[in-house]
Amino acid sequence: MWTEENNELVKKFKFSDFSEAFGFMTRVAILAEKQNHHPWWSNVYNEVEIRLTTHDAGNTITDKDRELAAAIDELF
Repeated sequence: MWTEENNELVKKFKFSDFSEAFGFMTRVAILAEKQNHHPWWSNVYNEVEIRLTTHDAGNTITDKDRELAAAIDELF
């Protein structure tokens, strides 16, 4: 479930190992590039944290963030 923190949508994803986490990040990167909406994210071993906010709208949550979040959930 995505949570709202400091004007960002935030979610942590956990995988069985680093390769799965990295593969997920690769798929998200392709999706984000197609939507021209790029996340802030971090990865440590088998965990990926993603934060979404719209910089053009003053660093607040917009429909662009919610649409990308939903698409990321479909990949997961």
